Amino acid sequence: MAEISAKAVMDLRAKTGCGMMECKKALVEANGDFEEAIKILREKGLAVAAKKADRIAADGIVDILTVGNTSAILEVNSETDFVAKNATFKDFVKGVLETIVEKKPKSIEELLALPYKNSDATVDAALKNMIFTIGENMNIRRFEIVEGVVGTYIHGGGAAGVITKFETTNGIEKTAGFAEFAKNICMQIAAMNPLYVSKDHVPASVLESEKEILRTQIENDEKLKSKPDAVKQKMVEGRISKFYDTNCLLDQQYVKDEEIKVSKYVENTAKELGGEIKVVSFVKYEKGEGIEKKEDNFAEEIDKLVKGN
Repeated sequence: MAEISAKAVMDLRAKTGCGMMECKKALVEANGDFEEAIKILREKGLAVAAKKADRIAADGIVDILTVGNTSAILEVNSETDFVAKNATFKDFVKGVLETIVEKKPKSIEELLALPYKNSDATVDAALKNMIFTIGENMNIRRFEIVEGVVGTYIHGGGAAGVITKFETTNGIEKTAGFAEFAKNICMQIAAMNPLYVSKDHVPASVLESEKEILRTQIENDEKLKSKPDAVKQKMVEGRISKFYDTNCLLDQQYVKDEEIKVSKYVENTAKELGGEIKVVSFVKYEKGEGIEKKEDNFAEEIDKLVKGN
């Protein structure tokens, strides 16, 4: 049997929201396989907050810059919220964004080696200078470049950011109506956290995994497991539609008008503006997403649990 560490139990609890003992049992059953343990908890109907995972708070800022047809979203982390609100720090982030939009690097390593904001110093040198000047550790964590017609939105002064890419006709992307629409779509994404644009974008492997979990949940339910297979299949199909409603942008209820879905809002807006609109893709960053903060007391509690004290 695999040895189950305190950190593994803590990580699984953070990812699923389940109790410590249930997390330990799942890891033991999965022989230490983290992803298999998540699946076990979900099949038992315990991990109701499985998506909660990568949202452990960390500080820093997410920012976006658009120049012409090129947009970039960037996350830079700092140790404290105090620094994240610092004007010098914000200016540095803007400078990095300018470099990204102009030079279009393909990786963080390539970005760090580029000249920073029309200077002789590299981005890496400018970052180290910021660390020295402000006295906190900082990290340029990730960025993404999007070309074409986009909408953008920054939430909470840099707590999160969204870029959504569209395809349009008849020049409607130049209208004020489209600008408002594009921002609304980005706000929808920021608020409702879809994973995919539409059903067509859900990978077959993800869909099959969800169906397998739903089938197992039904088999584990005393009231449902005796139902005929055809009935169970219909139940799976019915429940998978809820997966779409939650995880696919176009299938979500539109937050500003819950009588319609986002797909209908897109259709209505296109008709009003006299053209066609297609949502192509989106990218959303939340500051500190997936960055683990130290939790000494909690770690000690779990360590005792694992050791059976």
